[in-house]
Amino acid sequence: MVVLLRFLFAIFKSRFRRRLGILDDCVITMRVWPNDLDLNMHMNSGRYLSMMDIGRVEILARTRMLRPVLKRGWRPLVSATLIRYKKSLLPFERFTIRSHVVCWDEKWIYFEHILERRGEVAAHAYVRGLLRGKSGNVKPHELLELAGVPQMQSPEMPEAVAAWKAVLDR
Repeated sequence: MVVLLRFLFAIFKSRFRRRLGILDDCVITMRVWPNDLDLNMHMNSGRYLSMMDIGRVEILARTRMLRPVLKRGWRPLVSATLIRYKKSLLPFERFTIRSHVVCWDEKWIYFEHILERRGEVAAHAYVRGLLRGKSGNVKPHELLELAGVPQMQSPEMPEAVAAWKAVLDR
């Protein structure tokens, strides 16, 4: 329930924040609350993924595409996540999530998320996702058309993402 409240609050706040371009970094700051903790008294590994979900929705909101996407009945889905946990996030600690679109192909959009605390990387992740509508998967070029940049080309896929994609596509 609390993650849902964070999610709704992030969407609300995004209306008052600077508009982003498709490839811009989206940075949000949060705090580790007691309900985010696991038995080791640090943020639960699954909660990192929930925070990244909020980062991706904030990208949609700050590029001003969230409302048109929802009106079309499109919903975001995650296919895979590659994450490396480096530092624990402790109770009441503030952290930032830096999210951005890395690249896309004919089907998937690839995101990068970096969670930081006090200038140190706590976790680094790549996420592969898409939007799905009533008639199936929404191709990235349809989303680019909605954003008003139909001719925009994907940045080159980073080597790490290409290697991960090769494993996923087996």
